[in-house]
Amino acid sequence: MAVAEAVRLTCPTCGQANRVPMARLAAGPKCGVCGAALADGRVAELDAATHDKVTQGDGLPVLVDYWAPWCGPCRMMAPEFAKAAQALAPAVRLMKLNTEDHPTIASRAGIRGIPALILYRNGREVARLAGARPAADIIAFAQGHGAG
Repeated sequence: MAVAEAVRLTCPTCGQANRVPMARLAAGPKCGVCGAALADGRVAELDAATHDKVTQGDGLPVLVDYWAPWCGPCRMMAPEFAKAAQALAPAVRLMKLNTEDHPTIASRAGIRGIPALILYRNGREVARLAGARPAADIIAFAQGHGAG
């Protein structure tokens, strides 16, 4: 009996790595430790530790929005980013990192202005996009770089 192809997904809530069969991605997989949804089309907030685990080790493409609460364009783009997350799920996971709370991560990622979107796949940065964008542009950006 062949083993189903599985993908590694890091839980954005507790940081636990989970193996999820590719065929079960659309079924709403949950973390084996804390029960949080892993690919439900909602935008997850990252901290420093989960950012590194997700961007360096996940088997699905991850699009991270680097933002800050004081940034007007960031706040304006948030609902559009959420719409894109719904449209791209479960093939792409969309997450956010507050650069004010995690300046070291933002610096290491080379963030010079916000909002900034970086698409990661197989532990590497694939592409980046600067500035607030509508959902259609976010979706086209991800799909144009082989995600979704």
